[in-house]
Amino acid sequence: MLSPQLESPQLATDLRDLAQDIVRRAMNGGATAAECVVREGDEFSTLVRLGQVETLKESGSRSIGVRVFRGQRAANTHSSDFSRDSLDRMVKSALELSKITSEDPFGGIPEASQLGQISGDLDLYHEDVYSLPGPQRIDYARRTEKAALDFDPRIKNSEGGSFDAATGHKVLANSHGFVGEYRRSYCSMAAVPIAQAEDGSMQRDYWFSVARTLTKLESPEQVGRVAAERTLRRLGARKVKTAHVPVIFDPMVATSILEHIFEGVNGDSVYRGASFLAGKLGQKIAGENVTIIDDGTIPGGFGTSPFDGEGVPTRQTLVVERGVLKSYLLNTYTAKKLGLATTGNASRGLAGTPGIGPGNYFLQPGLRTPKQMIGDIKEGLYVTEFLGHGANLVTGDYSRGASGLWVSGGEFAYPVEEITVAGNLKEMFLNISEIANDLEFRGAVAAPTLRIDGLTVGGE
Repeated sequence: MLSPQLESPQLATDLRDLAQDIVRRAMNGGATAAECVVREGDEFSTLVRLGQVETLKESGSRSIGVRVFRGQRAANTHSSDFSRDSLDRMVKSALELSKITSEDPFGGIPEASQLGQISGDLDLYHEDVYSLPGPQRIDYARRTEKAALDFDPRIKNSEGGSFDAATGHKVLANSHGFVGEYRRSYCSMAAVPIAQAEDGSMQRDYWFSVARTLTKLESPEQVGRVAAERTLRRLGARKVKTAHVPVIFDPMVATSILEHIFEGVNGDSVYRGASFLAGKLGQKIAGENVTIIDDGTIPGGFGTSPFDGEGVPTRQTLVVERGVLKSYLLNTYTAKKLGLATTGNASRGLAGTPGIGPGNYFLQPGLRTPKQMIGDIKEGLYVTEFLGHGANLVTGDYSRGASGLWVSGGEFAYPVEEITVAGNLKEMFLNISEIANDLEFRGAVAAPTLRIDGLTVGGE
């Protein structure tokens, strides 16, 4: 299979033609509506541990899926075999299944008037991600781990340094005449060092860099150094006594708070009544300093695409404005269920009905630095890691295992572990007392450092 960066114009055209042909075949077979997704991609990953290559994987894949409607009945099938016989079986199977599935009055593809895509270059694809020779990719991983191991003699071991790269090409076509496509690229590096204290106790942590192009990755030496610093600061961790104190969330864990709000505004949870934010549109759900935006149009963003999983143009949606819930995030199905309009947040694989996914979903940053924020705290907790899942989206009850750093007199005092952070999500969002200025995207969901008051830190 040709890699996407070597893909000929003819092959790209073939994928578009193939998707449209599958839709035609489904319609000719009796479907009242149909859509087809074709995906193609390459992936590379390597893990180097203590200087030696431990894993090395390279793969390419092509797959295709079709969803057909027969009135209010729907069915879908998919295949990784592109032979004529296999594609015929795929379409025939979907059409046969659509005769016996249950009717759903809210099913269907979007109206023709809702379909479209953002024009222009969204900066999602860079050839350099896959142009790097294999030995250099391995060298990136090796250098990342070496930088961590060489940083301090207390770094005694490692779970490895890694380098990953991937490219993908997606085509979507449907029976309203929509056909769209885009390519994406991705690369990342990470290091997971292990440090040992004098008493023999060990700690691990990690750091990583991710980008659409090699030119925007942090250097391997920078990634390894930060991974080592984060690991070393955990040495000597202890428990603390149970207390009610301000809790500061490092950006890596602050995103989890944002994800709980995403789960709460997800149209699927809302219409099922499985969200504590159901029925809260227009109401105050968070502090006035909280503004949350979902924007699938940011050039180069990890959640950016010209259209969503149903062929609806992506857009910017104001989810929470100054603490007031302004919008749920919806695909066409959940929008119909709730009597609202899609927000262009449909996400889908090859099979099944579309779900709901974020664009670039983020908490607007504040004005002060994390250091200034920490400087205000006499006694408190700075969380760097959560363990397990402990949030009930129906009631809002929240309790999670955590580790981090104790703050005393406005400075980090010592590392802590084997503690819990507990509260209720409804109150937590209202008690976000400050948001720092350090917003940085390392994925589709991003949050700055934030402070929440009124939580219980459970320890001894």
